Amino acid sequence: MFLHGGGLSAHTWDIVCLALREEYRCYALDLRGHGDSEWSPALDYSLGAHLRDLEAFADHLDIARFFLVGQPLGGIIGIGYASRHPRRLAGLVAVDSGPFAGSQAGIDRLATFTLDSRGFASLDEAVTRAMAFNPRRDPQLLRYSLQHNMRRLPDGRWIWKRDQRHLSRQRLAALVEQIPALAPLAQAIACPTLILRGADSDLFSADQAAAFAALVRDATVVTIPDSGHNVQGDNPAGLLAAIRPFLGRHRAEAAR
Repeated sequence: MFLHGGGLSAHTWDIVCLALREEYRCYALDLRGHGDSEWSPALDYSLGAHLRDLEAFADHLDIARFFLVGQPLGGIIGIGYASRHPRRLAGLVAVDSGPFAGSQAGIDRLATFTLDSRGFASLDEAVTRAMAFNPRRDPQLLRYSLQHNMRRLPDGRWIWKRDQRHLSRQRLAALVEQIPALAPLAQAIACPTLILRGADSDLFSADQAAAFAALVRDATVVTIPDSGHNVQGDNPAGLLAAIRPFLGRHRAEAAR
């Protein structure tokens, strides 16, 4: 089960799922208010709401045990789910995410892109803006991703599919302040856990990855080269090289 980060959609995992489909049945969700999922009428995008969505989906599929991969909002949801359902997961993969707030510079950079990029005159303009934010991305793959994460209005402009009614610098700051409260949840994780960090990430440091691993009883940290915060987009081959051995090692447990 793959959970995307804030502002992204399930399609951020397309390359990873395509590479794994011969070995695993992969599900990638559009979180509420993202992609093609419904927006919350009450603007409820709390961790509890996301957890309830994931619980309902897993119950609907009637999967006894499964792996959960999330980045970075998806990783936070994964921490919550793993703490509440210790016997449901065969393994957790947290991609550039953990129970710690990132650097203020990284948070400010992300907030500026999120809040100042609400609409574009063309898809080309959106690609150019996104490439300026993250030059590591392959332009062709980025265009493909944006086509799934944006919609074209009748007047020709392109806007994000995600619900932005609740977004502001104040709300983003409040969300960041809540992240350290996840530490007790991380201590309750019982399943094998793989913590992946982009080598050049400005939102999840090596020290934070090590501190996260110290909270979990069975955790391993792997640093993915040539990638920043968006590891699955920056270096999907590197991410796959890290998660394949982890999935294979614990695959038998998922069938129990």
